[in-house]
Amino acid sequence: MDNKEKLDIIVKSCEDKRGTDIKILDLKGMTSVADYFVVVSGGSSNQVNAIADEIEDKMSEAGIELDNQEGKNSLRWILLDYGDIIVHVFHNEEREYYNLERLWSDEKVENKEDNN
Repeated sequence: MDNKEKLDIIVKSCEDKRGTDIKILDLKGMTSVADYFVVVSGGSSNQVNAIADEIEDKMSEAGIELDNQEGKNSLRWILLDYGDIIVHVFHNEEREYYNLERLWSDEKVENKEDNN
């Protein structure tokens, strides 16, 4: 499965759990960490957890296993590592504070909500 198909599953999972401000940061050739970051927000700890769980479930159903996960205990910023794609599921307040989009502002950022 190519990265576009994986990104489609991730974005759909975020939308299904009403994640907001979904952005894909295209980092190809800019870092060895990943080709893409997906950033999404949830309005509560329960929603952050639900978004992360939905992504994990749908990716697993597609045969894509999680390499690593961080932050599941805090439910404020959950990181899901799928190798070439790293998903950041933020509580609104943490996203505003860390502002990953600003850190990678020179990279191509695709706002998924603009495409709906």
